[in-house]
Amino acid sequence: MAISTTPAPAGPPRGRPSHGRARAARRPYWWFPYLIVAPAVILEIAIHIIPMLTGVWMSFVKLTKFYIRNWANAPLIGLGNYQYAIDINTSVGQSLVRSFLMTCAYTIIVVGASWILGMAAAVALQKAFRGRAFWRTLFLIPYALPMYAGIITWNFMFQRDTGMVNHLLVDQLHLMDSRPFLLIGGNAFGSLVTVAIWRMWPFAFLMIMAGLQSVPTDIYEASAIDGATPWRQWRTITLPMLGSVNKVLVLVMFLWVFNDFNTPYVLFGNGQPPAGDLISFHIYNASFLSWDFGTGAAMSVMLLIFLLIVSLIYLFLINRSGDDNA
Repeated sequence: MAISTTPAPAGPPRGRPSHGRARAARRPYWWFPYLIVAPAVILEIAIHIIPMLTGVWMSFVKLTKFYIRNWANAPLIGLGNYQYAIDINTSVGQSLVRSFLMTCAYTIIVVGASWILGMAAAVALQKAFRGRAFWRTLFLIPYALPMYAGIITWNFMFQRDTGMVNHLLVDQLHLMDSRPFLLIGGNAFGSLVTVAIWRMWPFAFLMIMAGLQSVPTDIYEASAIDGATPWRQWRTITLPMLGSVNKVLVLVMFLWVFNDFNTPYVLFGNGQPPAGDLISFHIYNASFLSWDFGTGAAMSVMLLIFLLIVSLIYLFLINRSGDDNA
């Protein structure tokens, strides 16, 4: 007699929970990732987003000294502040353009010189030798020194009658017949650039030196056996290996230097000379000295847009060059 068996209905595989039980197991903890991220999001909104949106709103209202007490009742003027700020037929527009061009020259000189000095120092200290730790520490002192202490020291050094710079140039080296004014007039720009390079190049040195740690020494040894000179090693090995580091380093230094406010403010005080009128300091004067916060906010928004455009173009170009090389 034949015996027929009917297979039992298949159930969920053992050892593997069903989707319903898995969702139930995860449901009590769905809020935990949001709880971790919430403090950072709240601080970002409070510290960056709200002040930025407030500045954008201020750029569309006539917020002058007449409406400081009742700032919420300041009249809306649309793009009037922007038109007033960039009108080159007025003194305000002409001074803004002059400050912008001066800031561009200041940024190019400081970023370029800082990168060159940082690269030279990092390459010189790449190989191990006696006393290398001392020189590394010495080169990083300007970066580790408190910003205001260092700039105030330079202010004393640049004094006309009692400063060390004039004493060295005039009394010791006899390069000049008279003591020049280094913090006023046309010499102020050179003094500002000198202090900015002194502050910035150790950062470039630190970043490049860190990037050189990932370059294998075997490559240099093999190229030296093949007869490569130090210049050729730097051009064909060091620079390509530091490509990603240099791309980020140049962008970061550009943003820092173009927005530099502390250096001219501490070096010159409130009454900076025209040769030291950087764009950030110019916006500060337009806002807090002239009591025209609407125009100052419009200048800040235009500066933000300019930096965003330059950064996006820079990132696009380096990404395209990277794709082409790949």
